[in-house]
Order: sequence, then structure tokens, then C-alpha cells
Amino acid sequence: MNTLKERILTIIEKNSRIDIAELAVMLGTEEAEVAGAMQELENDGIICGYHTMINWDKTGIEKVTALIEVRVTPKRGQGFENIAERIYKYPEVNTVYLMSGGYDLMVILEGKTLREVAGFVTDKLSTLDTVVGTTTHFILKKYKDHGTIMGKRAEDMREKVMP
Repeated sequence: MNTLKERILTIIEKNSRIDIAELAVMLGTEEAEVAGAMQELENDGIICGYHTMINWDKTGIEKVTALIEVRVTPKRGQGFENIAERIYKYPEVNTVYLMSGGYDLMVILEGKTLREVAGFVTDKLSTLDTVVGTTTHFILKKYKDHGTIMGKRAEDMREKVMP
């Protein structure tokens, strides 16, 4: 991969809404070259999508996020790909990672209530024949997500008193 594409990726990973003209200025190149490079990155499946990060805590909308560690026994010759695919096809599932450690997969999903998430784990995930164990962790508060600080601390506006 050439340096222009690497630099584009680094910038748009933090700000996917950046204008191509502004991006071209930042990179010191022509807009057409930036647009062409971005199109190639999309066509090659390197740029997979553009997302908006929302601080749901500030909306008043109830949402529960859960991280579910899943231990599986892969079927011979199929590895983890088929299991991961079966899991990520559920509409409730946002993310599936293959990972090292005591568990094989990390599944991240959102629901309206703890009961809804727990129902997904017991009624869908745990019933898959290759799943041998799960552990569910509920996100209570996000401090930083994808490199973005979610809620900045309020500044202390009190006057400092010197002794």
C-alpha cells in the first residue's frame, strides 16, 4: 500500500466526514488523486463503511451494550469462520472478533434491556451446537470509544486560594 493511502486511512479513521478538498489540502495533493485513492480503498474492501459514534447516554434512550465471550468447539475442516458467520448474521449482533485467551470469540451486541440481551444469550447463542460456554459483561459506562473521549470532565471553576 502506498503512503498516500496509508495517510488517508489514518485521517479518515478519526474523521470520516472530512471533505475531500480539505483532505487533499492536508495531504498536499490534488482532490482527484485523493478521490481516486479512496475509491480504490473502497473497491478493495479496505474501507468497509462509514460510521457515526453516538453517546447514547446523553439521548435519554435506554440501550444496553454487552460483551459476550464465547468458547466454541469448531467442526473439523471449518475452523471458526462458519461459527462466526452464524453468530454475526443475527441482527442484534454488532461485532464479532476471533481472539486469543480463554475464550474464542468476542460478541458485542445491543439491546433495550438486560433481559433482552440475556434472552439472546440463552435462546440463540447458547443453543448453537458448537458453543460450549459464554460469559456476559454489561457495559455500564463508556469513557473512551474508538479513540474518542465520550464525556469530558467538567472544569473546576472555583478560585484557587493561596495560603
